[in-house]
Amino acid sequence: MMLKLWRWYQNCLAVHPVKTQIISSGFLWGVGDIVAQSITHSTAKNRPLHLSQDADKEFKVNWKRVAITSMFGFGFVGPVGHFWYEYLDRFIRFRLKMQPKSVRFVATKVAMDGIIFGPFDLVVFFSYMGFSAGKSASQVKEDLKRDFIPALVLEGGAWPFMQVINFRYVPVRYQLLYVNAFCLLDSAFLSWLEQQEDASWKQWFTSFTTLKKEEREGR
Repeated sequence: MMLKLWRWYQNCLAVHPVKTQIISSGFLWGVGDIVAQSITHSTAKNRPLHLSQDADKEFKVNWKRVAITSMFGFGFVGPVGHFWYEYLDRFIRFRLKMQPKSVRFVATKVAMDGIIFGPFDLVVFFSYMGFSAGKSASQVKEDLKRDFIPALVLEGGAWPFMQVINFRYVPVRYQLLYVNAFCLLDSAFLSWLEQQEDASWKQWFTSFTTLKKEEREGR
């Protein structure tokens, strides 16, 4: 069964690469949001009742939120991710003329992905989720200040290691599939992070970066 499914996916990827990545990204980001909602609900149940009003409620999937998150996968991750990884490979291979699979080749890919696409992806995600929830531009800006740095730091500690494996061992035509598989975890993490709102651990990141900024300005 799994072998047939894999062969079917390979065929779809070969015949309709962009469409396949769009559909798979939308599906995985939707599933990731359901996982995030479940984690958030379980976390609330373990909190004291006076700290969480939802602790005693039965878990119900917020399908509107799932649809919104899935649309992010359909509209951004799928198409943009597809062309980004195709372009990144060609740019480093032909413009920078680096030997594929070499240490410099992989390191450059990981660095460019983390410096360019990673932050851009986070800004688009949190902005999209904020506007989709009906928030104003000023509210979205405040949410970005609250969520961007924690997400960048936490993702930055894990994602480069996964991308080293991807760029070193996975053939280019399957690198997007590899990324999409981890997008299930990534979408769950980002959705969970966005739902945490003003959690105390987020405020620690914000206060830390504010302190550093004040120290630089005081010099």
